[in-house]
Amino acid sequence: MSIHPELFMPELFQILLLLVLLFQSISKLETFRNDASWVPWGAAVGIGVAFFSLHVQGTMFHGVYSVDATSQFFKLAVSIGFFIGTLNATRQPTLEREKETDYFLFLAFSALGLMFLASSVELITIYIALEISSYSLYAIIPVRAKDRKAAEAGIKYILFGAIATAISLYGLGFILAGQHSSYLSELASADWTWASNPLAVVGLSLFLAGMFYKLALFPFHFWCPDVYEGASNETAAYVATLPKLGAVVVLVRLAALVQPGMAVTMIFAVLGAVSMTIGNLAALAQTDVKRMLGYSSVSHAGYIMLGLVAGTADGLASAAFYSLVYILMNLTCFWVVCKTAQDGENIALKDLNGLSRRAPVMALVLAVAAFALVGLPPTAGFTGKLFLFTSAWNHGYNWFVIVAAVNAAISIYYYLSLVRHAYTAEEEGPEESPHIPVSAMSRVWGSVLAAAILLLGMVPGPVFDLASLAGQHLLP
Repeated sequence: MSIHPELFMPELFQILLLLVLLFQSISKLETFRNDASWVPWGAAVGIGVAFFSLHVQGTMFHGVYSVDATSQFFKLAVSIGFFIGTLNATRQPTLEREKETDYFLFLAFSALGLMFLASSVELITIYIALEISSYSLYAIIPVRAKDRKAAEAGIKYILFGAIATAISLYGLGFILAGQHSSYLSELASADWTWASNPLAVVGLSLFLAGMFYKLALFPFHFWCPDVYEGASNETAAYVATLPKLGAVVVLVRLAALVQPGMAVTMIFAVLGAVSMTIGNLAALAQTDVKRMLGYSSVSHAGYIMLGLVAGTADGLASAAFYSLVYILMNLTCFWVVCKTAQDGENIALKDLNGLSRRAPVMALVLAVAAFALVGLPPTAGFTGKLFLFTSAWNHGYNWFVIVAAVNAAISIYYYLSLVRHAYTAEEEGPEESPHIPVSAMSRVWGSVLAAAILLLGMVPGPVFDLASLAGQHLLP
């Protein structure tokens, strides 16, 4: 078995980052052990490593680990999300300083698992990588200064995760029994119809449960709003974004196995339509911003299904592109939540009243993120939805596109309510709502994120071309 280090440089760099954090965590020098302020800048270097590895290709470990256009695109996306997530998580008000290094260690471990997941092309390897990315999150979700809701969120995440894992393993057994292989390259030429191989179809549907859980797709979405609400703002920002990249890359690879009109593809479409509808309707009733974003993520999981059911390279490219856009939009929204929350507490809609006067830069950043989540031009959210809608149209799922368009209209109400509260709602007591102390660097990075959303919306070509390479690799 030949190993070529140049094929997995992003993973090697992430492992190096992990080893440094591990050494720092067990160090006896207190000043060294408790100083993790360098981690975001190490993560920034990781973006460069992932970028320069974009065009590397090859297979390793007896064909279970593939380095291709798909994996490298998602590794770059994970690196970007990890950088923003760690930058957002520095100096958390609800995290004791002595736990900061361990906290970043778990985040880095989760990101490494997602990178493994991006290159996994064999079902058992996919399962192991998924668990690597999940275990660390089980540890950090309850960490919120002895908050009972955080403990409840941790328990729910573990219980739902255990159920999803068990169902996935059960489905894996069915796939092995029905198709006699766990390699995606061999499964691509297999029969996935109810008539000839119902056992395999049932197995694939069950195996996807683990991915649906990570993506917060109906009916595996119940944990999502509760975990977002209970976890610290910074942890919720990470859980709401990066794990979804891992789910999307696996779903993109598995979607290449089936064609439009097949039973499994129809399951994708139905679950996607139900997920976006339930997510949007539930979000309308929320007053806690993080719970609203939780149900919002349920609806966005449905939008991603549009690209997966199209059965074309453009569809898979659109799903990959939208997943990157989604983490950028959501992390920007959470950036405002984290930087304007007093003492790390949850933010309700009423707490945003007068934000344009108390923190004008953050109010503008929030407005850009909200417009993008709605899908208004010229933001990246509009471009991403446009790519998804056009990729699924005239491929047998026009009804799905219509449902998605209606749901996009429904989402206008609760997304723009964020802007309404920030700019037009009257403060209940102006004299009791002082200026929010947001650091200059927080304002700068928030502005950078907002600018990235606008730039990606107006000039999506270079990034979408990278996503197209990933789609063409799977469906030429």
